[in-house]
Amino acid sequence: RLPVLRLLTRGQAELTAQAGRLVPAVAAALGERAQVQVRPCRSQIGSGSLPVDRLPSACIAIGAPAGTRRAGRLPERLAEALRALPMPVIGRIEDGELRLDLRCLDGDAAEAAFVAQLPLLAAARL
Repeated sequence: RLPVLRLLTRGQAELTAQAGRLVPAVAAALGERAQVQVRPCRSQIGSGSLPVDRLPSACIAIGAPAGTRRAGRLPERLAEALRALPMPVIGRIEDGELRLDLRCLDGDAAEAAFVAQLPLLAAARL
């Protein structure tokens, strides 16, 4: 019943399974412009008294396809396009990839809303 507690207690296996369900939709929306995969990550859970505590999580990692020259610009441009969606999506850039931590994408309705807006990325200049 407490949303923050529910999000903090989601297990890595659940998050990895969710990422596995979402990767095909993200990959389809981006086509050959990006390489999309599931990666383990660590969610930063707080600030203030817990600024460095992290929980095991899973993310969708999006990078440039191997051998492309635009690798340096893709994460920033994609982050901008995702922030501009009707339901903004915020990620972090790490190791040349845009990583979308799934810890706070909770429930079937949230997943469906995320997937429903992915076709809008087809027009994004990446």
